[in-house]
Amino acid sequence: MAVSVRDVAEAAGVSVGTVSNVLNRPDKVSAETVARVHRAIDLLGFVRNDAARQLRAGRSRSIGLVVLDMRNPFFTEVARGAEERASTDDLTVLMANSDEKQDREDRHIELFEEQRVFGMLVTPVYDSVPKLRAVRDRGTPTVLVDRESRDGSFASVAVDDLAGGTLAASHLLDVGRRRLMFVGGPVSIRQVADRLEGAQGAVAAHGGASLEFVGTRALTVEEGRVAGAQILARPVSARPDAIFAANDLLALGLLQSLVMTASVRVPEDIALIGYDDIDFAAAAVIPLTSVRQPAVLMGTTAVELLLAAAESPGGPTERVVFGPELVVRASTAT
Repeated sequence: MAVSVRDVAEAAGVSVGTVSNVLNRPDKVSAETVARVHRAIDLLGFVRNDAARQLRAGRSRSIGLVVLDMRNPFFTEVARGAEERASTDDLTVLMANSDEKQDREDRHIELFEEQRVFGMLVTPVYDSVPKLRAVRDRGTPTVLVDRESRDGSFASVAVDDLAGGTLAASHLLDVGRRRLMFVGGPVSIRQVADRLEGAQGAVAAHGGASLEFVGTRALTVEEGRVAGAQILARPVSARPDAIFAANDLLALGLLQSLVMTASVRVPEDIALIGYDDIDFAAAAVIPLTSVRQPAVLMGTTAVELLLAAAESPGGPTERVVFGPELVVRASTAT
């Protein structure tokens, strides 16, 4: 039989209310009484029923985090930052993977709302703002991560991907490349579209350069390999002299495909740049130039915004936009 709070109170010789204070507000109880109650807890093997406490409060101590792709180390770093910050307020982070699919994202959001999470951090697949607005209006604070709402109605933390795309393409142009290719997709993902638009702007402002777009079905290593094989199937004269991949996973797949045949030298024949600056970028067989996003800081900031939204429902929304940083490595350095 489970040990109850009443059992602990009897063993410690205190009231049930005192045990509750020790568990939830120990600063209101003398140190001697706290020690006595904890001795009784240890002796009886008492485990608090947190579900019951959350039921009374009407809200859990968990934050729901919905990301595009759990396999992408960028999002695990975001989660790490969120978890570090959440733990200081006695909150936990539950991570869910939409796998870049709208129906999966919708289901995760529904489940988190049913579980009465403290709040949600969401990287939307498409334009999920109407659905998320309804969730927020029903009482669940919500913050967008790695994405801004077009109308500014949500608190959000993101990186300026237009600037990031410009930074990547400008670097390739600066090292003398003129036949650029952007590999990424689907472009219905806002981050991909913004990075492509930024690159297009940089190329358009530079006479004599071109940018070809090659779409992918997902932002994965496998899709990068497929794109690499397509490039290798072309005559040498029809290949790009530089590739900007929409994220590092795609770039790593491209790198694997291009260098395995030994017919393409990186960066001599084709320079390659990725996006996110995950740990694997620096550890690649040819270290990968990348546009860095401060993933851990983004996770930390997202929880800060969520706490503020929970404290002041209906208050002003804060949008935090970090600047991207170019990290140059061997894949573009000649």
